[in-house]
Amino acid sequence: MIKTSIKRTLLAASMMIGASSIAYSADMTEKQLDKFVSYAMAEFNIPGIAVGVIKNGNIKHLKGYGVRDVTTGEPVDGDTMYAIASNSKAFTAAALAILVDDGVLTLDDKVIDYLPNFRMMDPWITAEFTIRDLLTHRSGMGLGAGDLMFWPSTGVNRQEIIENVRHLKMVSGFRSEYAYDNTLYVVAGEVIAAASGMSYEEFVQTRIMNQLAIGDRCRADITTVHEDPNVAEPHVEVDGKLQIAGRLNEEGKPMVIAAAGGIQCSARAMLKWVQTHLNDGAGLMSKTQHDDMWTPQTIQPVSSNDKNWHGTNFAAYGLGFRLKDYHGLKHVSHTGGLLGMVTYTVMIPQERLGIVVLTNAENGSAMRAIMENISQTYLETGDVDWTARYAEIRKRSQERAARQVAAERADANAEALLPLSDYTGLYRDPWFGDVTVSMENGTLYFTAHKSKKLNGPMNPFKFNTFEVIWKDRSFSADAYAMFSTDFEGKVNGLKMKPISPLTDFSYDFHDLDFTKIE
Repeated sequence: MIKTSIKRTLLAASMMIGASSIAYSADMTEKQLDKFVSYAMAEFNIPGIAVGVIKNGNIKHLKGYGVRDVTTGEPVDGDTMYAIASNSKAFTAAALAILVDDGVLTLDDKVIDYLPNFRMMDPWITAEFTIRDLLTHRSGMGLGAGDLMFWPSTGVNRQEIIENVRHLKMVSGFRSEYAYDNTLYVVAGEVIAAASGMSYEEFVQTRIMNQLAIGDRCRADITTVHEDPNVAEPHVEVDGKLQIAGRLNEEGKPMVIAAAGGIQCSARAMLKWVQTHLNDGAGLMSKTQHDDMWTPQTIQPVSSNDKNWHGTNFAAYGLGFRLKDYHGLKHVSHTGGLLGMVTYTVMIPQERLGIVVLTNAENGSAMRAIMENISQTYLETGDVDWTARYAEIRKRSQERAARQVAAERADANAEALLPLSDYTGLYRDPWFGDVTVSMENGTLYFTAHKSKKLNGPMNPFKFNTFEVIWKDRSFSADAYAMFSTDFEGKVNGLKMKPISPLTDFSYDFHDLDFTKIE
């Protein structure tokens, strides 16, 4: 299935393959898979990957590649736990499905019946907002709205997140458009807690992970994960070199966004989870509830790539899963991304096929290339070098972003309109909280009070706009900060936006609207 020229490139990259493996009889040979993975790891500079494939109820592949930590060199295997990020959303949807089966709630119950302090910006929407709306990315809020409350560091608790939803602006009609959301999944987790009388973590651990006998390598409560000897560390690339990235939660503390993206699982545990879904939820939930999870809830636009590459005609979000047609087959999937980790789960129900790819670097191209290579081999849909294709796409994207940033800087004058001291002071956003703009060694300095990692110098760009250069260089999210003035020319506010168009959407600087307090 691989062209001869590609085979040579793959073979040259085979030195990247880690040691720990478990061999199974397979439709795709282990050697083929090894080459696909090692080629992608070399191309995209990924330290460690775990891959699992299950078909017709049998594990075809389960193997670790590379290392889980570049500083120790410890190898990845099929039991290495990764932060599965937004693949956690399906666990949250499943937990609610179980509560429906228990007769405790329905997905069309109103959120305020379980969380009386929940409010959207619009009172009518608040009254009509259902549990199903929490799961389906159709709230009317913008892409990633509110993510800065917990990304890249957590300075708020779950109750504060619920309280702050009322300040997040609506950018479209309620239930009219798809806009991916993390904040409302945190709210969904608290609905589970309110309805069950158990914490989100306890419910998911007990009713899902322990029920499926994966509780030892799949954790909703990650407070003790740091004590586990086999956990992958997140990595980012800074100046061409891989380094360990910080996690959203402090060691020994729960993940505030567990319900949206805080679960840790191994590839082996994820295969058991996938097989449960390929079996219509048997042993976990009723087929009725499982069918609901895999039923389109919110229509998504079909990308030109999906249409051209896979003949995709429809795309939608279900409950914790994305749905589309893929070469004439139903394709159920989700991706996940946290600082330093990206993961991918795919199921093709008609073929009884499930694939899991877990990576410990912040680069989605590798996992997508590996997933597409595995899929096309099992489904016999083509002979594309997906690693080369995604490498070219990534290169073009980076070049476009660089041109945009360069064009903006060409128009800059690197001078502030006002004396720097005029910009200093305390600024407040209704949901993000306070930031201080201070003077340090003749330079303005930005410090967020709750998001402790968001701090750094502010360099004059032009007029009243500055570039905020984050001290932690692992973020890849430097931002513009534009000060506003009143009619007398005094600074009275601050707005922000990312500098690069490639900045992760969870850095939703554009949603901030600071007022100068003092």
